[in-house]
Order: sequence, then structure tokens, then C-alpha cells
Amino acid sequence: MLPQEIIRKKRDGLILSADEIAGFIRALAEDRLSEGQIAAFAMAVYLRGMSDAETVALTLAMRDSGTVLTWPGVERPIADKHSTGGVGDGVSLILAPVAAACGLAVPMISGRGLGHTGGTLDKLESIPGYNIAPDAEHLRALVRSVGAAIIGQTADLAPADKRLYAVRDVTATVESVPLITASILSKKLAAGLESLVMDVKLGNGAFMTDLAEARVLAASLVAVGNGAGMKTSALITDMNAPLSNVAGNALEVAYALSILRREVKDSRLEKVTLALVAEMLVNAGVEHDYDQALARSRQALDSGTAADLFARMVHGLGGPADFLERAGHYLPHAPVILPVVADESGFLADVATRDLGLAVIGLGGGRLRPDDAIDHAVGLSDLLPLGSAVKAGDVLARVHARDASSGERAVRDVLAAYHIAATAADARDHILEHIR
Repeated sequence: MLPQEIIRKKRDGLILSADEIAGFIRALAEDRLSEGQIAAFAMAVYLRGMSDAETVALTLAMRDSGTVLTWPGVERPIADKHSTGGVGDGVSLILAPVAAACGLAVPMISGRGLGHTGGTLDKLESIPGYNIAPDAEHLRALVRSVGAAIIGQTADLAPADKRLYAVRDVTATVESVPLITASILSKKLAAGLESLVMDVKLGNGAFMTDLAEARVLAASLVAVGNGAGMKTSALITDMNAPLSNVAGNALEVAYALSILRREVKDSRLEKVTLALVAEMLVNAGVEHDYDQALARSRQALDSGTAADLFARMVHGLGGPADFLERAGHYLPHAPVILPVVADESGFLADVATRDLGLAVIGLGGGRLRPDDAIDHAVGLSDLLPLGSAVKAGDVLARVHARDASSGERAVRDVLAAYHIAATAADARDHILEHIR
């Protein structure tokens, strides 16, 4: 069928067949469509939506537009998680080695920072020598020997998604649940996953701020992931505050290491991470009871096995062999550190989490344009948790900056992001819902 006929059918709200969708995506991947045709298709889907069956067909077609990884010799369930993005979200750095310590193989293909949210690849690139783009054989060997590898997406994985996303980005069609679902899942399926857990963030530091919308996205991801043959579930998690007490690339690596080394215990970041690992273990069939899976993941962390696997992964991808022991020597440090001081007494009632992420970008720790360089050393640390009692003059956070001018601006931004009230707010749950 002609591309314009496929566009017309979707424009008119009709159901596309799997063959029609596959043909359109094949033409897109082979550069046989105009930018106008791609944009018209995206807008038709945005306005008319897609059934789960159509979205499954779109996901599989995008997966098949490039290489699909296989894992010969890896005698473990192939599993991963994916997050919709937040602030202070260092989950991947801890989750991959914990899940590997529990018997999973985790070939985690991660991304860079998007908008106000941080990116796992940007964090890992603060480690000297870390190679985010190993060749396929090196990647397979590392997953066989260590059980985990966190790398970046290669150009031959789901290339149709890359072109479609570039058009969506400039045609106001990004916020389409079927297109978001297919974009995320096509790359995960191309990585050869057998199971996946989605971490759908909800709150003022996430892209999703409405619970109903988060449920719709989570349900779509779960239905389509399972429909495409990949066991999938989702957790909706709270992002109305930073997940860590730090935000910024090297600072988040250092904080993740403090959890792996058990210098910090029972943090918000740890609780969310272990919940996701437990869900991964149940999805993969390694455990059948969620509580037992949670206990197993905690034991992998407490025993030091996960920390050892993280160190082996870093070294296997070109980082220092003694990074776990001497991270402070290798990670970059900002030359200017300024306190953010409370100007009144009371309780930390809430925080504009997105504004904290934007403050990190303003310091140079994120991108305004895709080709911007990142300053891995800058960011925020010692962020007090919500509910903390403070007095005027107490330190709410510390700003790590390249110079005094940018640091002082960030101090003002962070102070403005916090709301101090006369009474303490009720504690929020970290895990809001399970979608299975």
C-alpha cells in the first residue's frame, strides 16, 4: 500500500494491519519516505491513537529495522529495567550489579540526560576510561563473565525509532502514548531482552505529573511488552523529591558507590532500586514470591557481591581496576562549593524537584543543546529530605560549581525551590503502584 494511503487510514481513525505498519516502518528505515510523510503519520497516531495490537506491530517493526542482539553462551535470564527519568536517579548504577548478583544477565542500554533529568551514560562518563560503546563481542563476553554491562545505544539498534523520534521532536507529537511505548520497547526488544520492568516516575520532578496519565502509559507499556513476547511489568514511583541526596553526574556515581559499599543504608534510592530488582527477579522466574525476591536483592547488596560486580563491570569497560576503592581519586571535583542556607525555621514541606534538575543544568551538568559538553563535577549534594526540621541558618544543600558566579546563581535557585512550612507534611510512599 502507498504510504499516503496508510496515513489516510490512520487519519480517519481506522485500524492499520501489522503488514501495513511493517511496510511503512520498512520504508522509513530505508529512507523512502519524505519528512512530511513521517510527520503526517506521527500526527495521525497522536490524534487518533493506536490499539494495543497496532502498537505491538509498530514496536516489532521498529525493532526489526536494525540489529537484534542475541546472547549465545549467557546461561541466565536476560532482563533489564527502564525509567522514564527523574532527578538524582542513580538507580541503574546500583540495580545492574545487584540484579547480576541475583542471577540475572543485565545488558542495560542507557541514554543521556533529557530535559531536566539526568542520564546514566553521562554519569558513567565521569569515570576515566569508561567505554560506553564496546563492540558486540566484547559486550557479550562481559555479560557472560560479570552478568551486567551498562552501555549506550548503537546506531544499528532500532534505527527507525531514531528517525521517527527526530521528527516527533519538532512536530509536537512526542506526547503520544503509542509512540512513546513503541520507542521505548523497540530498543529493549532489539537488545534481546526476555523480561523488562518499567519505572514510571510520577511527580513534579518527572515528565508525568498526573497519576491517571502515568497509569495509562504504564498499562500500555505492560500490555505491549507482553504482547511482543517480553515479560513486562511496571512500578509507578514517586518523583516529588530527588531520589538521592545528590544531583549531578560524578556526585551521583559517588553516592551510588556509598550504597554499594554499605556506607549509606536504607536510603530512598536503595528502597526504590531493590523494589525494581525484586520485580525483575519475579518477572524472570528466578523468584516466585515478591517478598523473597526483595530479601534476595537486599542480601546481594549487603554481602558486597553487587559492589564487586560493579567494580568488575567498570574495569571490563575500560575504567580503573581500583575504582571501587579509590573513586574519590578518579572522579572530578568542582573547585567551588557553596552552602544553601535556610532563611526561616520550620519543616521542609515540598520541593520543586524539576527546578533542582534545571539548577544542575545551569551549572553545566546537563545540556541546553544535544552537542553541548557536560561538566561532570558540578551539581548538588547534601540535599535534606522532605519532612526535615530546619532552623534559620541551617544548610539545606551544597552547590558544587565551576566558578563563584554560577554557584551563587544556583544557590538562589535551590533556595527558591524549597518550601518551608510551620508543620511537617505526611511522608510519601516511594512505590505508588505495581502494574502487572
